[in-house]
Amino acid sequence: MRLVRWLVTTTLCVVAGTSNAGAASPRRDAPHNVILVVIDGLRGRIVTPETAPEIAKLRDAGSYFPNSHSVFPTFTTANASALATGHQLGDTGDFSNTIYTARPITSAGSSVTPFLENDSVLGELDATFGGNYLDEMTVLEAARRAGYGTAAIGKLGPALIQDHLARDGATTIVLDDTTGQDGGIPITTDIAAKLTAAGLPLATPSRGANGKSGDFRTPGTTSANVAQQDFFIDATTRVVLPTLKARNHPFAMVFWSRDPDGTQHNQGDSLNRLTPGINGPSTFAAIRNADGDLGKLRAALGRLGLAATTDIIVTSDHGFSTISKQSGSSPAAKQTYADVPPGFLPPGFLALDLAKALDLAKALDLPIFDPEAHDSRLVEGAHPSRGNALLGPDPTHPRLVVAANGGSDLLYLPTHDRGLAASTIEALLAQDYVSGIFVDDALGAFPGTLPLSAINLKGHAATPTPSIVVNFRSASSGCATPTNCQVEVADSNLQQGQGMHGSFGRGDTQNFTAAVGPDFRNRFVDPAPVSNVDLGRTMLALLGLTPPSRGVLTGRVIQEATPGQKSPASRSQILRSKPAANGLRTVLRYQQIGPVRYLDAGGFPGRTLGLDPAR
Repeated sequence: MRLVRWLVTTTLCVVAGTSNAGAASPRRDAPHNVILVVIDGLRGRIVTPETAPEIAKLRDAGSYFPNSHSVFPTFTTANASALATGHQLGDTGDFSNTIYTARPITSAGSSVTPFLENDSVLGELDATFGGNYLDEMTVLEAARRAGYGTAAIGKLGPALIQDHLARDGATTIVLDDTTGQDGGIPITTDIAAKLTAAGLPLATPSRGANGKSGDFRTPGTTSANVAQQDFFIDATTRVVLPTLKARNHPFAMVFWSRDPDGTQHNQGDSLNRLTPGINGPSTFAAIRNADGDLGKLRAALGRLGLAATTDIIVTSDHGFSTISKQSGSSPAAKQTYADVPPGFLPPGFLALDLAKALDLAKALDLPIFDPEAHDSRLVEGAHPSRGNALLGPDPTHPRLVVAANGGSDLLYLPTHDRGLAASTIEALLAQDYVSGIFVDDALGAFPGTLPLSAINLKGHAATPTPSIVVNFRSASSGCATPTNCQVEVADSNLQQGQGMHGSFGRGDTQNFTAAVGPDFRNRFVDPAPVSNVDLGRTMLALLGLTPPSRGVLTGRVIQEATPGQKSPASRSQILRSKPAANGLRTVLRYQQIGPVRYLDAGGFPGRTLGLDPAR
């Protein structure tokens, strides 16, 4: 009932910059501990007692949210920002794993298209964008300001995002891939001594064979990320949790499991083949690896006497898909590259195709420069090294920027040229791998497209807002549960048959969410839509915190998961664009509760899983 009481009257207010920001108002009962477990890349319908017994046990005993949603674009750091703040991407500005910053980021090799899963890059982004690139206070920051114990453990990038301003290693305990290495967040002498006493190393082990992605001739990994995750869960259960308990204060913690995501990306079960794709043995070993860690975490809470006073929320940042590299319309797929199988789309195919289409059809001078290769100009037969590209005569003042991410890409027009936007959209509409185009409201309306505001991407962001978001084609490979076998075109260095996400297909937007603990209902299945943004707001409610908000694109508290509460009324809706000249329409299928919009699927009907051709 604490969650309900919070909804009636908030007992604790955190105000950034005030002298009493860390002081808690008196309460009649002590808040419970809250642990968020993010199982990266866990598909919403893949959990069974056979595939993931510990996750299934928690789901069936507590509250289960089968109508769960990732935010789009369905990438890790984007959803990490939503979980961390309870705000949509239009406010956090973390639009995808790779964004355009307009200014070179030194720690990313001076690229203007940095990959955000990097602690040094995150620190430089904060410095570049007013001291806080998200422009919102995170749950863990609010918690530590209020006197809670706080910790963030696991995957490099999303773990630190949970309290990215706490870089001293003391105010919030941070353990990730770079712990104990140059550029990593430091650990205190106390934590170091406890790790040593527990027989654990002071530096995080590498992923080993699990980190090997192979190439177009060599299969990737067939091993789960066992050694690294063993360190994280052992450090959590034997060092971090006992430390937090000993402080005699409630705590908030995030545990971010890289598996099954990392293994699904790199798996070598399906080189250049769409089946089994991400449904091979390596993936299921990775799911069991993450599942076992959850079991160890719950067992440790029991041993420490914390189970009865700790809420556990288990979610995934996004679903997952098998990569397709096929297109019948792409000029880039018809070229020859030294590292790409003949006839397959190369990394950076979107940039290559746009440059060719705009140069030929519109007589625009748009040579391609590679921001990850010191802005060097591409030569014939080459592709951008990581897919990102700067188009225009001068790479220091590009006319068009492509931030390649996977199942969707971000396009930026730094000069906000509406004519170039129109030409770009026309070129995109001609490609069979495109399925849905979303355009910055500031550029105006274009036939065949929907505005960014329709998908929660237009808000108070401190980072540059994309001009165009391009979704790529997705479909089922033909299994009983289509979201478990989604295949998508992906702008990636990985191979056909390996794994990716980021698309607007339901296989990527449908994540997994369940919760158990003293503040959640038992054996409850919630039919209402929920999202990762809601989880951020719900964690704040459980902790009794109301941090200030700069933006207004927030989620809702999942109050129906509290005993005695009813599920809210929701409605399903479809939004359609005006048709383009070739008849294509961008369609958005979503659900809504009050002002909160939950994105099911978006794109061209028949080219996006979740949008049948009749739509």
